[in-house]
Amino acid sequence: MKKNGTILFSILIVAAIVLSACQPAAVQPTTAAPPPTSPPAQTGFDWKRFSGKEVTLLLNEHPWTEGLRTVIDEFTATTGIKVNMQPFAEDLYFDKMELALRSDKPVADVYFLPMDSTAFTQYSANLIAPLTPFINDPTMTSPDYNLADFPEGFRAGAMYPPGDANAQLYGIPITFETYILFYNKDLVNQYLGGKVPQTMEELIADAQKITDEGKGEVYGSVMRGIRSDTIMDTLSGVVFNSWGTDPTPLPYGLWFNGDWKKPRFTDPRIQDGLANYAALMKSGPPNVQSIDWNDANQLFAQGKVAFFIDASLFGPAYEDPASSQVAGKVGYMPIPKTAKGAMTGHWLWGLGIPANSQNKEAAWYFIQWATSKAIEPKIGTKTGGAPRLSSWDNATYSSSLNADYVTAVKTAMATSRPTAVFYEGWKEIAIMIVDAVQEIYGGTDPAKAMQTLQDKALPVVNK
Repeated sequence: MKKNGTILFSILIVAAIVLSACQPAAVQPTTAAPPPTSPPAQTGFDWKRFSGKEVTLLLNEHPWTEGLRTVIDEFTATTGIKVNMQPFAEDLYFDKMELALRSDKPVADVYFLPMDSTAFTQYSANLIAPLTPFINDPTMTSPDYNLADFPEGFRAGAMYPPGDANAQLYGIPITFETYILFYNKDLVNQYLGGKVPQTMEELIADAQKITDEGKGEVYGSVMRGIRSDTIMDTLSGVVFNSWGTDPTPLPYGLWFNGDWKKPRFTDPRIQDGLANYAALMKSGPPNVQSIDWNDANQLFAQGKVAFFIDASLFGPAYEDPASSQVAGKVGYMPIPKTAKGAMTGHWLWGLGIPANSQNKEAAWYFIQWATSKAIEPKIGTKTGGAPRLSSWDNATYSSSLNADYVTAVKTAMATSRPTAVFYEGWKEIAIMIVDAVQEIYGGTDPAKAMQTLQDKALPVVNK
């Protein structure tokens, strides 16, 4: 049966060939057939472009996050993108962040980005996605976004490779701290006749006067004095004040002269800055070497010290009677000038996109919305550190803050530089710098302390 079927099939094939040969040739079309229909190209920005998507936010439990909660429903209403917020206390957040970035499976689409050596390390390990391609794409970024509204010095902390003409931006700032002087008006009136020091030299002398006359009940100043690299941002802000206008470009920053093998700790300006910091420690409580930011902040809020140089973002809380005993009694100003002028530094949190995210486009939509001119001032009322220049003139933002605080921070922003250093062994060097300050505080001549620091650092950077 199988054999007969095969013969019949062969006869039919031959017949088909013969009949085909007898047909006239088919007329060929004179033009090519049109290609398959494709969707029209995106020609403009559309907030609803990724409607229906969901983004996961890995967040530090921070005042910025508190502010985000008050407006997050506006994002979904504007874009149609759902949001899964995953906030963690700061002591847990850093571990969660590193695990998420290195996970084989996507964990987050947007994360709280420390815009310092941490971000640079993540960039170096290919763990973070560049934002510049989105920013330069008019279909992905709203035409009114205006990246230049963020100071160039703020953006520099996430421009990689540092110093490269083709560097790309890897993070958008969301909140910053610059370093300013807080002072207690009541104590200034009581001990200084109401005269606020205008120079660093006057500040050091006035702080010591108050400590001498305060008899252990009040002190002239308080500074972070603990032996830790965590004081380096505040410390750098004070040293910048003695540095002047000479450049300090990343990745080397303040402490290296354009080469990792050229630390410049014996520079007289760095010596003066560290000596000023140590002098303010001397006019503080006797346990100053065990004081970190939270202790110093609490002492000032309790009305026990006259002067405090530290992160600007402490300011709004001082005006809250529920948490501060100095509400309505605090003055704010830039760090008093030195012979080199009045300068300072800054540190920032930003938002970034993990390289392993599968929703990078929708993630960028969230970042640009949260850092837009319309939304940033609303969130910023919770932080006192809105990084857009325009926010400081926005009534929604500035009306929620002390007017003198606004003036002081705006002034500091104009003279602020990144405190970051993108060096793999930076923590070891930072501890050496802190040790030099401790030595000066203990009575060592500043020039000798700085030469010792230089001698200790050279073998490390020349490994």
